[in-house]
Amino acid sequence: MTASHGDSNTGGQITNVLVANRGEIARRIFATCRRMGLGSVAVYSDADAAAPHVTEADAAVRLPGNTPAETYLRGELIIEAALAAGADAIHPGYGFLSENADFAKAVLDAGLVWIGPPVEAIEQMGSKVASKKMMDAAGVPVLAELDPAEVTESHLPVLIKASAGGGGRGMRVVRELADLTSQIEAARREAESAFGDPTVFCERYLETGRHIEVQVMADTHGAIWAVGERECSIQRRHQKVIEEAPSPLVERTEGMRERLFEAARLAAGAIGYTGAGTVEFLADEQGEFFFLEMNTRLQVEHPVTECTTGLDLVRLQLDVAVGGALPAEPPAMRGHSIEVRLYAEDPAQDWQPQSGTVHRIDIPSVRTEFDLLDRPGVRLDTGVVDGSVVGVHYDPMLAKVISYAETRGEAARLLAAALHRAKIHGLVTNRDLLVRVLRHPAFLAGDTDTAFFATHGLDVLAAPLVSASDEALSVVAAALAEAAANRGRARVGGGLPSGWRNLPSQSQRKSYESRATGTHEVGYRFGRTGVTVDGHDGLELVESAPDRVVLSVPGERGPVRRQFEVARYGDQVYVDSPLGPVALRRVPRFSDPADQVATGSLLAPMPGSVIRLGAEVGSRVEQGQPILWLEAMKMEHTIAAPAAGVLSAVNVTVGQQVDVGAVLAVVDPAADNTETQEN
Repeated sequence: MTASHGDSNTGGQITNVLVANRGEIARRIFATCRRMGLGSVAVYSDADAAAPHVTEADAAVRLPGNTPAETYLRGELIIEAALAAGADAIHPGYGFLSENADFAKAVLDAGLVWIGPPVEAIEQMGSKVASKKMMDAAGVPVLAELDPAEVTESHLPVLIKASAGGGGRGMRVVRELADLTSQIEAARREAESAFGDPTVFCERYLETGRHIEVQVMADTHGAIWAVGERECSIQRRHQKVIEEAPSPLVERTEGMRERLFEAARLAAGAIGYTGAGTVEFLADEQGEFFFLEMNTRLQVEHPVTECTTGLDLVRLQLDVAVGGALPAEPPAMRGHSIEVRLYAEDPAQDWQPQSGTVHRIDIPSVRTEFDLLDRPGVRLDTGVVDGSVVGVHYDPMLAKVISYAETRGEAARLLAAALHRAKIHGLVTNRDLLVRVLRHPAFLAGDTDTAFFATHGLDVLAAPLVSASDEALSVVAAALAEAAANRGRARVGGGLPSGWRNLPSQSQRKSYESRATGTHEVGYRFGRTGVTVDGHDGLELVESAPDRVVLSVPGERGPVRRQFEVARYGDQVYVDSPLGPVALRRVPRFSDPADQVATGSLLAPMPGSVIRLGAEVGSRVEQGQPILWLEAMKMEHTIAAPAAGVLSAVNVTVGQQVDVGAVLAVVDPAADNTETQEN
């Protein structure tokens, strides 16, 4: 791949690309490199040694350590890795060092091609404080920046933001002036951990709005494309969850697209931008918008733009980096594309991130991975495969699932169906929430804003997809599949149904625990005419195997056959069917007293590091009062008292690493009651 214009940024050609990143974005860039006949180099932390992006690259270089600060944020180690592996270019992906001007300069100083914008452009946009002033001067509408030291009651609510990065890290909404100082400190810690820069600032917080962004692409010959807009209004913790192109708001607001594109081109032109970038705006329902920031890199949500334009944005980045010229005009947008971010997290428990093994991830209807869609279908960009381990050091995103169709309604329907039928075993995810949003009347009507979850009720949206009655059928299927597995392992009488008797006898029993509905006990009895399941009159077993059960289910208009696929991993059981996914835990017949946890115990919801303690042993605490803080997956997580009482034990110290389920502290409600009675 040779430059035709001898751009000083390139040295003339690219043959071998190191991706200074991990997971799905590294795999995405490697995919384009393969299509272009370019070599690829991966870097990896010790935690990522077995990750798919490592095995897919032509070469891989270890970065000793686990945390981002030890590994993916060490620019000098990454440049050494590129030189050692014979790479002649570095692509930063997104996050980590992708918007670090010092790193970009060091790459160029090492004689390598920097696949990104000019260093000066990164510097100018790297400070969100300075960039807003520059955009204001260029005629781009902006929200005024506030000095944290000057925030008063009249400014509330305000949004604290990290100056050096995005993705929700270092962001806090403050509604009470008394909380400002502590929230700024927390935001600075997160920003330092994620981006290596603790600088934060404040701006007026708009409770509702539409997050609209414009993809730009510019070359070294003066061409600046506004490739298309995306809407990313559905967010949690200021992180995007669902993105789409084009924007429903822009589609129905006359003249808004032209004004957005002009503002985006003004922003890029004001800083002499080249390469791929995104100009982000906050808009109201009338189509007025304000500049938020410019991301001088590829975005997580770039696939929806690729699907609606037919452009490979990574290929364009590589072309522009060696002086290639863009055509005069970008292609017109076509159809509609929606992307969801599938996270290992529990939305019903304050978006609690999850860690552990992904036993299986299988999404049906996927037509391509890391590539363009030219007809209706589903694309998958993921950094995990069956057996991957989700750790605590990085973002818990499992995959981006993207649909493309001629209409928005069809794109939503395709994506919801693919997620509904997906087999995701091993971790709690936000899958049910995503499906409910995609099928929600407000979403389908295009009525989406940044307060979507608050407006429509997170408890409703995060509820399980499967109804209680359908879950009960799935539990029966789990029990009968386990019975079939037991028969298969039997050394004597394996050909007979489990528990079979000539005469009626007691039912066999198996118990399962569901996170949604509690404990289910299934009683079943095999006889001459088949199986009888307690509480399920008329239910017939058509077929059973350790991994598959077919039931004939009675209904008002006659019986209906239902097929269930069953998978077991230790005591975890997953039942998948067209009714929806069900996750269960096999309850042992006898419990070990040593496994019992004292009432009032605060358990670690995920592995992490204790960064702060909020109360001392012997002090009285209120329900919901913060007791300690954990850092995991680049975010801070508050561990609060489950009830009012006396803090009778703290079992950890600041800096200590803890495993999931560890008893961190104990609140004794009885001690509090005794004290109250004595007083």
